[in-house]
Amino acid sequence: MKQLIIDKAGEQAYDFFNQHVDVESKKTLIVSTTNEFNILNNSNNFNSIINLSLVNNIRYINKFFEKVNSKLSNGDVFICCFETITARKSRHALGNIPIIKNIWFVLEFVFLRMFPKIWGLKKIYFILTRGRNRLLSKAEGLGRLVSCGFEIVAFENYRGLLYIVAKKMKEPEFNMHASYGPLYKMPRMGKNGKIIGVYKFRTMHPYAEYLQDYVLKINGYAESGKPANDFRLTPWGRFLRRYWLDEVPQLLNVIKGDLKIVGVRPISQRYFQDIPTDLQELRFMQKPGCIPPYVSLGRKGNVIEVLQAEREYLIEKAKKPYTTDIRYFFNALYHIIIKNKRSA
Repeated sequence: MKQLIIDKAGEQAYDFFNQHVDVESKKTLIVSTTNEFNILNNSNNFNSIINLSLVNNIRYINKFFEKVNSKLSNGDVFICCFETITARKSRHALGNIPIIKNIWFVLEFVFLRMFPKIWGLKKIYFILTRGRNRLLSKAEGLGRLVSCGFEIVAFENYRGLLYIVAKKMKEPEFNMHASYGPLYKMPRMGKNGKIIGVYKFRTMHPYAEYLQDYVLKINGYAESGKPANDFRLTPWGRFLRRYWLDEVPQLLNVIKGDLKIVGVRPISQRYFQDIPTDLQELRFMQKPGCIPPYVSLGRKGNVIEVLQAEREYLIEKAKKPYTTDIRYFFNALYHIIIKNKRSA
């Protein structure tokens, strides 16, 4: 078995597997398959499963992960591998030909990355490819695993492939409405703790929302108050965020009445846990807004100043409910237009 794994994945990958599971154990199932039935047809009880086939070639990725989940108990280990978008681009035969390599990769990206996620075009993609050779980002690959009940333990790159060690922690979410498109609705906390769907242009890879706890665990918060070294962001997403372009769709939330123009930012339940208790209580009293107080007050975007600006705004809003938002709105315009204030 050792030699078979080395021939298929390499000696480094074999050593990596052995760090996390007993490869030679009868309790370890080692397969090379893209078909979930090859997982289910094994009747033995396993405490670890290693799949050497690329996740990129699995037609229904989540269904496959869900079947793996069903064969394991909580705490058991699953190891799989896939080729990331970055790795695909670097290994491409046209990778060193200027201009042509970029044109080719754009075409490949559109067909192998966008077609599978757009209704109508999705059918064309699967007819032509049968779901093989799909482009996957690291964030999507890891996020899909987490959505299917796994916790990311470790990952390493070998021979251009990303090998992931994941531990089963719970049952899958069976998310039938995963978002892939450019417009994304995020679950955020509104007034009185009500969960609202806040619209934004997508700046992260699909399934990135499932990785927030993982990214915070390994990298913590940056000075801006957002997760540090966040690999979930797309290159164009960084640009959209810097100039607040990703937040334009929030005007739909203003029309619906979930948000107002000025106010504390709508935040996730995970981030809400990390802010002071007194600020949590103040936040519940007011509807969130599109333009945050730290912009209106010309403060830096680090955690301390953002929270302090929110506290000042909420206290003033409680005292002067009718004039505070007007003052903060025009202050924000001044700092954005005159002072060239940009998003944290």
